[in-house]
Amino acid sequence: MDVTDLDYRARRRSGCIPPELVSRLLERGHVDVVEVQAGRGEWFCALAWARLLGEQGRRADALEVLAPYLANGWWAAVVAAAELLEGWGRVDEAIEFTRVRMEAGHPMALESCTRLLARHGWAEEAFTLLRPHLGESSLAEALVDVAGPAGRDEEAAALLTTRTEHQCSDFPWCCPGLDRDTAIGLLALVRERQGRTGEAIALLRTGSTTLLSNREQLAALLARHGRLDELRATAATDNSRYAVQQLARLMEERGDVEGRSQHIGRPTDS
Repeated sequence: MDVTDLDYRARRRSGCIPPELVSRLLERGHVDVVEVQAGRGEWFCALAWARLLGEQGRRADALEVLAPYLANGWWAAVVAAAELLEGWGRVDEAIEFTRVRMEAGHPMALESCTRLLARHGWAEEAFTLLRPHLGESSLAEALVDVAGPAGRDEEAAALLTTRTEHQCSDFPWCCPGLDRDTAIGLLALVRERQGRTGEAIALLRTGSTTLLSNREQLAALLARHGRLDELRATAATDNSRYAVQQLARLMEERGDVEGRSQHIGRPTDS
């Protein structure tokens, strides 16, 4: 099985039996078709068949179904096998499964392994492994996620603060990896988790006014904490409509259905 071909077909849902069709086949009792196609390189059939075997207690057979996909190191198959092992309660095996690939230098294994560690009581180890990789956006997000259960929020905040203080001189960024605005968003998550809501709001307001993710994060934060007046002011200048939707939902929760209708019906600026 060719990794590039497998990856292309799975990502594009092209030239393969898509997961929706696999589900319909199983719903209509065509388990034999799924089993046969699993052995012919149809990834979504193999994944469904492996899960079904696992549910039936045939766990060795389930892993055997995934073996041809694992043989070439395809990452989607590695993730699937680790998830099966974790779901069966074989956590140590799942961790080792990803750790081996992490130590071999697989670019996606560090995040997978550390998130798995954090879910099962080894958050401090996960934080230590991720700490040197703060400059990589996806790993910085993982670091923030594991910092809470690891009791390392303040350390994560200190690391992120150094990133928020740098202003890139060129557009979009002069620095590769974790940019200032993404760091601001992550630091705001930490501060909110610490109960420092005002700081989180202030941080998000210092970020780029054009970055949709930070604007959405700000609107969601204001809604979560019931800061209606601030959310209303944000919605008045938000062309993305996200803040408007958050405001309408908050007003509906408070019983102001008429106010909700007014905001949902407000046209966006062109």
